Amino acid sequence: MRAVLPVVIVMAVAASAVTLSAQWPKYPAPGVPKTASGEVDMNAPAPRTADGKPDLSGVWRAGGGGGRQGAPPPPADAVPLAAFRDIGQNIKGGLPLTPYGAELLKTRVAGNSKDNPEAHCLPMGIIQLHTQGAPRKFIQTPRVLVVLYEASWERREIFTDGRKLPTDDAHPWFYGYSTGRWEGDTLVVETSGFRDDGWLDIIGSPLTDQAKVTERFRRVNYGRMEIDVTIEDKKAYTRPFTVRVNQSLMLDEELIEFICLENQRFGK
Repeated sequence: MRAVLPVVIVMAVAASAVTLSAQWPKYPAPGVPKTASGEVDMNAPAPRTADGKPDLSGVWRAGGGGGRQGAPPPPADAVPLAAFRDIGQNIKGGLPLTPYGAELLKTRVAGNSKDNPEAHCLPMGIIQLHTQGAPRKFIQTPRVLVVLYEASWERREIFTDGRKLPTDDAHPWFYGYSTGRWEGDTLVVETSGFRDDGWLDIIGSPLTDQAKVTERFRRVNYGRMEIDVTIEDKKAYTRPFTVRVNQSLMLDEELIEFICLENQRFGK
């Protein structure tokens, strides 16, 4: 039986991925806004698609702070990259855990997070992917938003074609089932149908099969995107809670190939 990859090693690989040179040579993106001095203007207005929606397309990484005039205030402090370890670190009073959720988290922490899915090269779930250090690529079409993650070469589909979420008999997935709709310039994404063993972060904050996740994506300018993530899970938490994850644009970059089990040397 293959030994578990220590979580700390997986984290180190993921964090270092953003510093590696891309396998594709740099290729200039079209339509990049420039300042009067010829520099890229990351504060320029967000680009829009042919149907007038904000275009979320591009290669992004977690991080990048700062607000904007008139922006909705974050429900909690902006979540830094360290939230990959503990998503509740900026929530006043900590996570609102039920007795079941508290006991499960205690068990996972006591086990040194050895059962985190990423430590076994399994999908880490959408919340860990939001704050994970490796880049992600958004590909937006009128009917679906596809997100490709460099981390473990994972991917996600968010359907924006008007379909409804599956019924209660849907087979549970690591990422659940996601549908999106536009409310003004905000893409509101609802996801349900999760497995019962989800991890929101490295330490093991739980996500169960009763969870619903609502994400609000806003590309606030050319170089920055905000994602407000609301977790509703009556099995693990006494009330919904929301965190904000900032994303910054990686211009003229592409993802590198990251296969979790390639060349691993952790024995049989």
